Amino acid sequence: MRKIVHECLVVDNGIGSNGAGQRSRFARFRCQWTTSMVERLNDARILIYSHDSFGLGHLRRCRAIAHALVDRFKGVSVLILSGSPIIGSFDFLPRVDFVRIPGVIKLHNGEYQSLGLHIDLDQTMEMRAAIIRQTALSFRPDLFIVDKEPLGLRGEVVSTLEMLKAKGTTLVLGLRDIMDEPKLLLREWQRKHVLPGLEHFYDDIWVYGLESFADPLEGVACPLAVRRKMIYTGYLRRAVPQLSQPLIPAIGEEPFVLVTVGGGDDGMSAVDWVLKAYEHDPGIPLAAVIVFGPFMPPAMQQQFRERAERLGRIAVVTFDAHVELLMERAAGVVAMGGYNTFCEILSFDKRAILIPRVKPRREQLLRAKRAAALGLVRALDPEGAHDPAVMAAALRGLPDQPLPSQRGAAQMLGGLDVITDLIAAHVRGTRSAKVHAVGT
Repeated sequence: MRKIVHECLVVDNGIGSNGAGQRSRFARFRCQWTTSMVERLNDARILIYSHDSFGLGHLRRCRAIAHALVDRFKGVSVLILSGSPIIGSFDFLPRVDFVRIPGVIKLHNGEYQSLGLHIDLDQTMEMRAAIIRQTALSFRPDLFIVDKEPLGLRGEVVSTLEMLKAKGTTLVLGLRDIMDEPKLLLREWQRKHVLPGLEHFYDDIWVYGLESFADPLEGVACPLAVRRKMIYTGYLRRAVPQLSQPLIPAIGEEPFVLVTVGGGDDGMSAVDWVLKAYEHDPGIPLAAVIVFGPFMPPAMQQQFRERAERLGRIAVVTFDAHVELLMERAAGVVAMGGYNTFCEILSFDKRAILIPRVKPRREQLLRAKRAAALGLVRALDPEGAHDPAVMAAALRGLPDQPLPSQRGAAQMLGGLDVITDLIAAHVRGTRSAKVHAVGT
């Protein structure tokens, strides 16, 4: 037996709603326990909610947290609730599983409709809420993490939050580093009546980023009690999966730039701009591998595939659940600037060009601008003219960009260590409290 001490710096932002007279409080979180060579959380159960419709971001973030937990601790089981239609395309470590709830799709106007079922959206939402609640009731989690949507999609986790809170379950809201442009987020949260839920339900609010990079609740007049729940964990480091037969693009050993646009449903303009650059300047030194994403319309994929074939130095991939393998091999990256891609760029220390989307949210634009200002990436204006010469120049200049590690990226990536420490402390603390309550 040996004693393992985990110590990590977490940031609890104590700034009040107006920021006046307040300061950021840096708390040193420390937990100690005696264990064998392998750390254990016997029979611990963690439930994670990811509302995913189209897109991959929420699911991939929750999966990274789940894998970090079971990789570090024996005895932990993690169950992910997800609406992603392609969750089955991803592999999961032992002791991580998922429950697929009926899917919905987000329209360009920000509204939703049922995805696979030809029924009214309200009926779909009733089904989703019932499945979520029953899963939580049966699984009996020690800790429940809600990703990004404090009350769930259209309030679908409220009844589950109420039930679990009454049972003494630790409730955590996980937020990415940037949610949206402040005035747009404030308007959305006022419409959804989010702030009372933040104050009433949640024990912690974990921000998967750094306070020095961004405040996800900037512009939101949060009560001080809500601000005190916030802990900045740092970004989530990504690793390369070990596969016996990794995907090898059809470009041989030639250095290439990886073009990845997440789910792909809103990445057509970025792919088009890259192809225009190669059509304009066939002598660009780097070849390219373009990953369309599973939700890019087939007709657009076919158009892009034909253009790539004519160019001859561009390989295309419809979808790869292990895009980390391609990113590790790439000489550089062209991407839109979603949270997960940004974590991968930092983790794999890749020079990157970002073309952020601006609808339906502007969080990618804000992240890209901030990252560019810190010298971590180069950002191109997505709202300007997509001049092929501008993209060609950026691709030619990619090898001369500083590596993210030269701008302090390694110090930004402690998120998974902090999160697993926090979960262990919460689980042990909750169980100790219950045992004490029974004893008295």
